[in-house]
Amino acid sequence: MTRPSDHDHAPAPAALSADGGRADPAAPPGAPPGHPRRWAGLAVLSASLLLIVMDITILNVALPALSADLRPDSVQLLWIVDVYSLVVSGLLVTVAALGDRFGRRLMLVAGFAVFGVASAAVLLADGPGDVIAVRALLGVGGAMIMPSTLSMIRHLFTDPRERATALGVWAATAAVGSAIGPIVGGALLEHFSWQSAFLVNVPVMVVAIAAGLWLLPESRAARPGRWDAVGTVLSIAGMVALVYAIKHFGKEGFDDPGALVAALVAAVALPAFVVWCLRIPHPILEIRLFRRRAFSAGAVAALCTSLAVAAVLLLLAQWMQLVEGYGPLEAGVRLLPAAVGAVIASPAAPALAARIGARAVLSGGLVVSAAGYLVIAFGPRPLSYATVAVALLLVGAGMGSLAIASAVIMVGAPPEKSGSAAAVDETSYELGAALGVAVLGSVAAAAYRGDLPASWLAERGVTGATAAEARESIGNAMEIAAHAGTAGAELAARAQAAFTTSLEGASLAGGVLLLVAGVLVWVLAPRDLDVSGSSHH
Repeated sequence: MTRPSDHDHAPAPAALSADGGRADPAAPPGAPPGHPRRWAGLAVLSASLLLIVMDITILNVALPALSADLRPDSVQLLWIVDVYSLVVSGLLVTVAALGDRFGRRLMLVAGFAVFGVASAAVLLADGPGDVIAVRALLGVGGAMIMPSTLSMIRHLFTDPRERATALGVWAATAAVGSAIGPIVGGALLEHFSWQSAFLVNVPVMVVAIAAGLWLLPESRAARPGRWDAVGTVLSIAGMVALVYAIKHFGKEGFDDPGALVAALVAAVALPAFVVWCLRIPHPILEIRLFRRRAFSAGAVAALCTSLAVAAVLLLLAQWMQLVEGYGPLEAGVRLLPAAVGAVIASPAAPALAARIGARAVLSGGLVVSAAGYLVIAFGPRPLSYATVAVALLLVGAGMGSLAIASAVIMVGAPPEKSGSAAAVDETSYELGAALGVAVLGSVAAAAYRGDLPASWLAERGVTGATAAEARESIGNAMEIAAHAGTAGAELAARAQAAFTTSLEGASLAGGVLLLVAGVLVWVLAPRDLDVSGSSHH
């Protein structure tokens, strides 16, 4: 999930709860008035964000039904989930630059159109490869929409107090989207096929296009920078190769030729990208900002939080349906504690940062989320929903306290570099989600296969391609078990136990990662870091 980026250094966090209708007495006397339809415009922008966040969480609930219908292997399943965030993270900076040049409303409305067309294209999908292509096209649309929403908020709201309120609404919308996505997805899947999780976007996008053209003014940068084509190619090639290598190493082992080639490409392209960005005056990503400790602390927090959350919530959605036997709607409702924790903690984070310091809140949030994952890893056995609910509440509360991560990133950058800082902010979350599903998803898939050995399957008459399918994913195993006669119950029980073990292992990895990130953020962030913008360490 992304967080709001206060590009123009809005007022102190306390202003988030202020009355957005009054002018800020500290505002510059000659500031231009806000757009007359700015609040209606904010509704359009927030609604578009709501749909994008919902779309991610809806898919988590829809995966078991999709797997039963299309029978993807473990790598295809990871690509179906991951390709969206990968495309968004690869294109985000480039598309933001194009929006600055050609018009942000134009980019936003075009993004609505791409998102709607991609969602409708699922009707033509009859295999895992088709769904991966649809998700990639959705990523293109998402990349066009996401930076445009924040840029338009900056343009619509010229009063700092109103802008702070608008950014607070934007952040709350993201939390609400993550909460209701699984419930909406579950309700749809109770009555319709998995395609409905995509098709629900189409009518909303039609309305969004009309409302955007009517309510939103066009805006573009006065002096847009040159498009960094070399940086764009290097970043996309490096990231796609890295994620490909991680997924296939997890499935095939470290001697897989394709994964080795991809790892080599990543090892060349990503360092070359960094060197390129350091050499040219206006790179696609301002790498030099990472020399600032506060900036690096915020980026580490955003990246690691997203990395751990994306993978474990995906596994939990499948565990609830395929191991615990809940329906899609029941599973969606049972994921709510994470959103409840985030909704409670998010509004309190700025005030808490003002009282005990931004460093303590940022680092503490990572530790609280880590505690949630470790509850799953070391809680009572067998794993029950009661344990998971406690874990989700802690994870959500930790995520909520990280609502200031974007402010820390922005405070850590000079005002003239706020655009590049915002791009790093968005990219950190999307890249974290892509890497999380790739790394922790691959760890979980390997653990699942290890607990469901081919020799055990062969003893029960499951051999050859059927055994390979059962070891690919729990969805396949449950489908095979349903038609396996007397051995079916034993196969189902063993697959469920293996998947639960893989969930516990991925949770342990996620918890350790966040503990390490918490320590790193504590070391990196200046002791007197002030997210109001008065401290630029």
